[in-house]
Amino acid sequence: MMIGVNPKLGEKTQLTSWKSNSDPSIGDFSIQLDPISIPQVIIWNGSKSHWRSGPWNNQIFIGTLIEKWWDDEKKEWIQSWLGPKTECDIYATCGPFGGCVKRAQFQCEGNNTNGENEKEDGFIKLEKAKVPDFPNYMNTANVEECEQVFKELFKADLYIRDAHTDIDKKRDPRLLIIITVVIGVVGISIFGCLLWRRITKMRGKKMKYKGGLYFKRDKETSPDFSDSNMLGENPELPVFTIEKLAIATNNFTFDNKLGEGGFGSVYKGKFSDGQEIAVKRLSKSSGQGSEEFKNEVVVISKLQHRNLVRLVGCCIEGEEKMLIYEYMPNKSLDAFLFDPTKRALLDWKKRFQIIEGICRGTLYLHRDSRLRVIHRDLKASNILLDEELNPKISDFGMARIFGGNELQANTIRVVGTYGYMSPEYAMEGIFSEKSDVFSLGVLLLEIVSGKRNTSFYQHEQSLSLLGHAWKLWNEDNVQTLIDPGLLEPCFQEEILRCIHVGLLCVQEFAKDRPIVSIILSMLTSEIAHLPTPKQPAFTGRQIYSDSEPSEKSLRECSINNVSITAIQGR
Repeated sequence: MMIGVNPKLGEKTQLTSWKSNSDPSIGDFSIQLDPISIPQVIIWNGSKSHWRSGPWNNQIFIGTLIEKWWDDEKKEWIQSWLGPKTECDIYATCGPFGGCVKRAQFQCEGNNTNGENEKEDGFIKLEKAKVPDFPNYMNTANVEECEQVFKELFKADLYIRDAHTDIDKKRDPRLLIIITVVIGVVGISIFGCLLWRRITKMRGKKMKYKGGLYFKRDKETSPDFSDSNMLGENPELPVFTIEKLAIATNNFTFDNKLGEGGFGSVYKGKFSDGQEIAVKRLSKSSGQGSEEFKNEVVVISKLQHRNLVRLVGCCIEGEEKMLIYEYMPNKSLDAFLFDPTKRALLDWKKRFQIIEGICRGTLYLHRDSRLRVIHRDLKASNILLDEELNPKISDFGMARIFGGNELQANTIRVVGTYGYMSPEYAMEGIFSEKSDVFSLGVLLLEIVSGKRNTSFYQHEQSLSLLGHAWKLWNEDNVQTLIDPGLLEPCFQEEILRCIHVGLLCVQEFAKDRPIVSIILSMLTSEIAHLPTPKQPAFTGRQIYSDSEPSEKSLRECSINNVSITAIQGR
C-alpha cells in the first residue's frame, strides 16, 4: 500500500475504495496525498473533501488514518489504528469556526455566538488544534521566534477566533470591578437627586405654578383639605391669592356682585390679562360651605365638557374659601326664562338648543365621563348661559361620585331644592341617575311653559306645575301649557314631544323614568313612538296661596289617609 505525489512529473498514487463489500469496481471514496507545501492525507468523497489527516510534522500526520495488516496465521486483516474516530473528525462538519461536541449524541455548537447578551466573539490563542488548509509550515525554536517570523511575513498579529463565553473567562477582572463601581455611583447619585427633589417639594408650603399656586394639603394648615385626594388627579389646579382676587373683583364690591346662593355670593372679576372670571365666595358663617367647597373641587376638576362650566382655580387662605369659574355673561337660565321681558329672547330654537345641551351635559356626568356623577341639584338657576346662550351645568357642591357598579345610594342628609327633588330622594334619601332625570323633567316643563315649578299655583285647582301639566294631559289639552310666545305651528309637534318627554321624566317611580340617553333619542325623534306617561310625583297634593285660610289647608292638605302609631315601652 503506497500513496504519494510527484510534482515534477505530475504523477500521484492514490488508493480507491470498492463500490461495496462484494463489488471491487471503483467506488466513490479515494485517499491521496494533498500536493501542497505541507503534505497531508485527504479522503475524498467524489470531488468533495471528506476527511483530512492534518499536516505531516516530520514524524506523524496530525490526525488519523485506517491502518491494517494481514495476519497469515489468522488469515484476516488486523486493524492497528483508525482515523477518523468520530463524526467530529469529518471535514468541515460544523462549518467555519464551528465547534463539534462529543456528547452521547453528535452535536454542533453555533458557529457564531454574536448577539447573545449583546456580546461579540473574539480571537485568542488556541493550542493543540489542526492547522487550517493551505498553511505555510516553518520550523522555529520557540513561540517568540514563530511570532517574529509571522510578523515579518504578514506584517500582522496572529489571532484565532473564539466564542465570547470563553473570552469573558480570560478578561481582566479589574474591568468588571470598574464597571460595577461606576454603575453603582451613578445609580446612587440619581436616587439621591430624586429623593432630594421629593423632600424639597414636600417641605414647600406653596409653590408658584402657572400664575397660581400649589397648596400644602395637611391637617395643620388646611383642615378642610386633609384628604390626600383633595384635588383628585389634578393637583396642579391653580390656587390664587386673595389679594389677586380682590383686585380682580374691585375688592368684592356690590357692583360686581352677580348673585347670592345658599353658601355665599358670586362676583364678577377680571384679571390683568383681560380674562373674565366669576368668583364664588363661601360665606364664613355657613356650616355646610366647607364640605360643598371640597366636593366641588374634587368633582369638577376631573370633568371637562362643553356643557359643563369650567373651573379656573380656587383660593384657600385662612377662613376664606373661593372657587373661580369661567365667566358666563348671560348669567343663569332662570334670569331669562322667568323674566317677562328677557323671555322673549328665547325663541323655540334657542330653548330646544338649551334643552339638548342640558341633556348632553347630564349624559356626560352619568355615563360618558371617567367618573359617574349624580348632580343632585339640577335647576334653572344652576344652568349658566354663555354669550351665545349655550347652556353649562354649574354648582357641583352637592354632586356625588358613584363607583363602577353602584346604581344608587342613600343619605340621611337630603340636600337640594324642593320642587326639583325626586320623591324617593326627598322622602327616603335615595338618589341615583333617575333622581337627576326627575329634575331634568321639571326643567323641560319649565322651559316649555316659561313658569317656575316652585312658585306656580293655579287658582281654580291649586295645582303645582307638574299637577297642572298632568291635568291638561288627561284633558287632551296640553298645548295650553305652552308659553304663548312659542305658539308657532311649525314647531308645535316638537314642543308637544318635549312636554311628553318631560312628563315621562317626572313619573313617581324611578323605574318608570327613562335614562338620559333615551331622553335624547326621544327628543330628536330617533324613537318615534313614546310610551304613555304615568302620574307624576307630588300631584296628589294641592298647593294653596298664603292668602287662603289655614283651616282649608289643614282639611285638604292631602288626599291620602295616613295613620301614625306611637309605640311606647311598658
